[in-house]
Amino acid sequence: MTPQPNPEAGAAVKAADRDHVFHSWSAQELIDPLAVAGAEGSYFWDYDGRRYLDFSSGLVFTNIGYQHPKVVAAIQEQAARMTTFAPAFAVEARSEAARLIAERTPGDLDKIFFTNGGADAVEHAVRMARLHTGRPKVLSAYRSYHGGTQQAVNITGDPRRWASDSGTAGVVHFWAPYLYRSRFYAETEEQECARALEHLETTIAFEGPSTVAAIILETIPGTAGIMVPPPGYLAGVRELCDKYGIVFVLDEVMAGFGRTGEWFAADLFDVTPDLLTFAKGVNSGYVPLGGVAISGAIAETFGKRPYPGGLTYSGHPLACAAAVATIGVMAEEGVVENAARLGASVLGPELRELAARHPSVGEVRGAGMFWALELVRNRRTREPLVPYNAAGEANAPMAAFAAAAKGSGLWPFVNMNRTHVVPPCTITEAELKEGLAVLDAALSAADEHTE
Repeated sequence: MTPQPNPEAGAAVKAADRDHVFHSWSAQELIDPLAVAGAEGSYFWDYDGRRYLDFSSGLVFTNIGYQHPKVVAAIQEQAARMTTFAPAFAVEARSEAARLIAERTPGDLDKIFFTNGGADAVEHAVRMARLHTGRPKVLSAYRSYHGGTQQAVNITGDPRRWASDSGTAGVVHFWAPYLYRSRFYAETEEQECARALEHLETTIAFEGPSTVAAIILETIPGTAGIMVPPPGYLAGVRELCDKYGIVFVLDEVMAGFGRTGEWFAADLFDVTPDLLTFAKGVNSGYVPLGGVAISGAIAETFGKRPYPGGLTYSGHPLACAAAVATIGVMAEEGVVENAARLGASVLGPELRELAARHPSVGEVRGAGMFWALELVRNRRTREPLVPYNAAGEANAPMAAFAAAAKGSGLWPFVNMNRTHVVPPCTITEAELKEGLAVLDAALSAADEHTE
């Protein structure tokens, strides 16, 4: 589609938003949301006709891009046939979505509990783990994000937890591996892996293994920084869970469904968890959907014992029809393979070339269409470009970088001192290079704040 300017309509949309919409994670009077007129493929545009290449995939969920015609058609067809139905019944779209997801999850994760999104998937995974083990505690990493609902935000490690942290949620945080800013004084990936596993086992020991229901990790942490775990780490966590009878939960809400160049990031590490949470890419957010993929052993716990949990819209037919169509599109069009190929041949190499040219880039890391640039003031000391959880004037260098990108038609994903490069998995090589050229220029704004 060619964007058609209509500033009067945009002003009306903006006015209604400012009068009535309460935005998440925001001081309401300090934000200025962009009024979006439309979107297609890897792009969206505003009412002034400005078009943006979306290097954020919404909130890292439009894995197949915007308005894929086959998925739009599937939603329309399902709406004409059966718009909604209660979750206690067997419905074709729900059954088929569960079958297709189970075919792609690792190991024996063959039972699918549907939720409305990622946060409630995490809530239910934790509930299942606690009921399965009869234990109260959950261990999670400091550098993590697991959702905004009460239990999920307490499991989260980043500062969004602080305002809601009750201190009584049964959550214990630990340090996961992150060699660039190692908490273990490691100099190699092997050291980081071994010391992180030792730290985790010590944490389990001091908390009391018989009190720990689950360890939950993002397979590759998303919002927290896209830190790819070192070889052997996730396998080591799997071994610790087996040793102490702990449920291993992998959160693939962001990393799943092709984002890393595999159907699930767990496939990169040949690891099978006991529970796997998903959302976002399962249908590219066209209709809200999430879920938990459940192992045979945990499913058996609830074979003759009712599972005490559910949602009114669990497995909503419109959402499940969108998932069926999305998975079909991904298989037919080689979307997972596209993410893997372009990640290895274009995105990774060109981001490393950017790092060589820009003193503000301290580290490049990622896989598939899931990358992060860590921005620093000083490469030698690795001082972050802005302080941890910076706001206002303290965040000015990152704000300047983001403004430079947007001003040239690139919409970046910015969090703390990082920009994440997470375009749709359907992006073309030409689109990718277009965005990287803008990113190259925008990084000059960050370079101005280096030492």
